[in-house]
Amino acid sequence: MNMTDRPVAEAPDTTALLLETESLDDFLQALARSALALVAEADGCGITVQRQGRPVTVSSAGAIATKLDEAQYGQDDGPCLQAMRTGLEVSVPDTLRESRWADYPAYAAVCGARSSLSLPIAPHSHTAGALNLYAPVPGAFENADLTALRLLTAQATGAIALAQRIADTEEFAADLEAALRSRTVIDQAIGVVIGQQRCTPEKAFEVLRTASQHRNVKLRDLCAELIASITGEAPPEARFQPRS
Repeated sequence: MNMTDRPVAEAPDTTALLLETESLDDFLQALARSALALVAEADGCGITVQRQGRPVTVSSAGAIATKLDEAQYGQDDGPCLQAMRTGLEVSVPDTLRESRWADYPAYAAVCGARSSLSLPIAPHSHTAGALNLYAPVPGAFENADLTALRLLTAQATGAIALAQRIADTEEFAADLEAALRSRTVIDQAIGVVIGQQRCTPEKAFEVLRTASQHRNVKLRDLCAELIASITGEAPPEARFQPRS
């Protein structure tokens, strides 16, 4: 079956897609595959999302998409960046006849992309991005029914925002868990100092804090060393800490 014979799928329910995937990365990968299936002649799809002020291809389907996305990032211009920054669709009917974006269109043609379509995702937000489709023939998107594709990207705006919020929550939970593990080690060390010096918890903490400053060692690591020197074994919370 060639590309033009490939059946065109209906736009999936992105909320269901999000619930069916186990991570934000899995969701974005499924989104890219779904978008690629909606245009019969397209052979590549990349999803660009702005992270920490820089564009990043967070998922792709087809071999060509990531290479073309990154070429645009390199010159800080191109159809996918224009879609992301303006919130408007950007169509390239034929890269060999395109005069925008300096050398990028010629490079895209050499790579085998003769036409492309970039649709904005979550425009004018901190998770702004674009869904970028590439095709090996000119005019691949001119006569295609893009209703389902536009619906997919419109739904993806809310789904990506939700997925990012979930990811942020999970990161916060992981940070909180790490902080609680560190607190456990510190509390154990405070108990050791209290037993050794017969002092108050406040005085014991001050002793540990002063020692960590003098040795230029993190308080958590100093406390773990103290516990290990007494028990002969590092506390579980400290055993798997990465080396700084």
